[in-house]
Amino acid sequence: MALNMESLAEATSGAIGSLLSTTILYPLDTCKTKYQAELRAHGLAKYRNTLDVLLEAISSRQVPSLYQGLGTKNVQSFVSSFIYFYGYDFFKKLYLKKSGFKSIGTRANLIIAVVAGAFTVIITQPLDTTASRMQTSEFGKSKGFWKTLSEGTWSEAFDGLGISIILTSNPAIQYTAFDQFKQRMLKGKRKSNRGVESRPESLSAFSAFVLGAVSKCFATCITYPLIRCKVMIQAAESEGDVDDEAELKSRKTISGSLHAIWKKEGVMGFFKGLQPQILKTVLSSALLLMIKEKISKTTWVLLLAVRRYLFLTRTRLKSS
Repeated sequence: MALNMESLAEATSGAIGSLLSTTILYPLDTCKTKYQAELRAHGLAKYRNTLDVLLEAISSRQVPSLYQGLGTKNVQSFVSSFIYFYGYDFFKKLYLKKSGFKSIGTRANLIIAVVAGAFTVIITQPLDTTASRMQTSEFGKSKGFWKTLSEGTWSEAFDGLGISIILTSNPAIQYTAFDQFKQRMLKGKRKSNRGVESRPESLSAFSAFVLGAVSKCFATCITYPLIRCKVMIQAAESEGDVDDEAELKSRKTISGSLHAIWKKEGVMGFFKGLQPQILKTVLSSALLLMIKEKISKTTWVLLLAVRRYLFLTRTRLKSS
């Protein structure tokens, strides 16, 4: 039971952290996504950088549209983070229990993280695709969740599933590196508390922020060309940068989107939007992990209180 409670506490605190970080940074995410989704030859691009997207929203008096798709994105972030952190923490503890090891190695940690990430992606892909289409719609013309989702076929709701599964290596690398650093930093504290049953220890807010930022920056640089391809595959079809139906269908595949980037933007196109991507993902992940670390103890206490309340209530009902 303790194993399940710890996994539930990890999942809940991680999901809350994801929800808050997504909301805080959503305008930046919208500007970044619209800039990445545009694919035009040099000299014909509508946006020169992410700032141009923001200026367009301001000049057209559509600043609230920077939040288009926020509700869907929040649901997707909360659900995916809950599933991921629960699966990651549960299988990690299960591995330690079955193997008899006191700590988990980097290779095993990475495998567990990839499996948890792939499982999460399969479940939440329709939410991710819908949120991306709402974000990349023209300002002021974004449709609601159900209308956006129902416009396409069921298979189109899973656009980008293959590349999303490949990109599970991104958070897998990040969380594995973060977890390994965290274990080393807390090693001394665990020794001092040996033999004493206590709540899970946590990093300071500053330490969690720095470790989250460094680990995410490294993972983002490695996987960025695939990140941009994913945005293009999932983007709304109203940007006016597709010449014909055949090209549109081709861009819905990994090879097709890579070829389209090479054809119109060259090698540098594979890294278009890298700077705002790093800024957004590093801040988002750092905030997520920082919030998760700071509320993990509170979450643990609340869950124990709820479990005790339910136990006492059930005992009273049986006795009566």
